[in-house]
Amino acid sequence: MSIVTKTGDDGETGLADGSRLPKSDSRFHAVGTVDELNAVIGEVLAEDKAMPERQHLERLQHLLFRLGADLSMPLDGKVATKRIEEGHIQEIETRISEIEAEIIPLSQFILPGGTLAASRLHVARTVCRRAERWAVTLSEFEPVSKRALTFLNRVGDYLFLAARRTNRAAGAAEVQTTY
Repeated sequence: MSIVTKTGDDGETGLADGSRLPKSDSRFHAVGTVDELNAVIGEVLAEDKAMPERQHLERLQHLLFRLGADLSMPLDGKVATKRIEEGHIQEIETRISEIEAEIIPLSQFILPGGTLAASRLHVARTVCRRAERWAVTLSEFEPVSKRALTFLNRVGDYLFLAARRTNRAAGAAEVQTTY
């Protein structure tokens, strides 16, 4: 079977339940941005084979795939879909707590940067926040899993801390803002 189906040539794409929506639908913006986030994390992992957050980022990639499936199907969808569960949120919150116990609390804002891996994690954080905004936009038009929204919010927090931990492990200084 070819990847070329030609069914999207008219500007619509299909959901697993057979329904079709315009490619401009906020559902596809949310799902596509989660996919972009996953790709950015893949780039981080490809660049730095020894990064301290590797295991957690690899796990996160699998959870982001589940999140994409969750957001791609309406809550009342006719097709069973694996969704983000409370335990997934707890995984992220546990990792956040572990990193917070290890690094120095911030007293002011920092600029994204430091090592290449940390910089890319900051890019991932901003992509995550955009995915979150699209998921919230989608939720204004139809029901979206509250867990999916919470999960995205926690992932953004985690990516910020993962960038800080990556810099700390490499001995890279954080640049505080001077505004």
